[in-house]
Amino acid sequence: MVLILLWNSLTVTIGPGERGVLFRKFGGGTEMGNVYGEGFHFILPWNTMYIYNVKKQEDKSVMSVLSRNGLTIKVELSYRYQPTESNLPELHQTVGKNYLETIILPEIRSATREVIGQYLPEELYSTKRESIQEEIYQQTEVNLTKNNIFLDAVLIREVELPTKLQAAIERKLEQEQASLEYEYKIEKSKQEAERQRIEAEGKARANDIINASLTDKILREKGIEATERLAQSPNAKIVVIGQGEDGLPIILGGNN
Repeated sequence: MVLILLWNSLTVTIGPGERGVLFRKFGGGTEMGNVYGEGFHFILPWNTMYIYNVKKQEDKSVMSVLSRNGLTIKVELSYRYQPTESNLPELHQTVGKNYLETIILPEIRSATREVIGQYLPEELYSTKRESIQEEIYQQTEVNLTKNNIFLDAVLIREVELPTKLQAAIERKLEQEQASLEYEYKIEKSKQEAERQRIEAEGKARANDIINASLTDKILREKGIEATERLAQSPNAKIVVIGQGEDGLPIILGGNN
């Protein structure tokens, strides 16, 4: 009967992705040298098992920060984290189970305000977003590691600028894109002009080689060959009258 009544105080079940830290009421407090794994465990009824989720967890935070030029920017961040399993007793003793509100959120917000305060709004909106994200991660990760928390990633989900500023930045980006497109067209035109020049030079050199190799005898031989082909044509009527200036026959006839 006593065992049945005390069963819930004598046993504890730690689920998948969880770990336990035991607090011994009459045995020195937090048990620093042991982390309890998944499964069923017996404990003394006056002790307490604190169960921690050690899986990767994700949370989001929306905050307003000031940019380098003093404008207010609304930023939405998400971050993945998990407590360091081997240091759970220390985390439990120094911070407790509310480490998200006590440690992670203040560190994330502090790092975000400090990093974004070094940049202009347009840099956050376009060109420097990834580097800003990495800087926030690096600065936060160092402080969380000291507090036995592993930070997996920090991501900038959304950036909201003042309406007029956002419109101005978008116009600027459109103009830059148009300028890049214009420069691309100019470069393509230059390449096409260079191609045509090289092709013309090649044809000119080929003609020079051909002209240099032609002689009167070769031209006469080509003329004879052409005359023979014309004479063999079934549609041609061949009339040979005297000789041309180059010694070849003059051929008359055909439909014309």
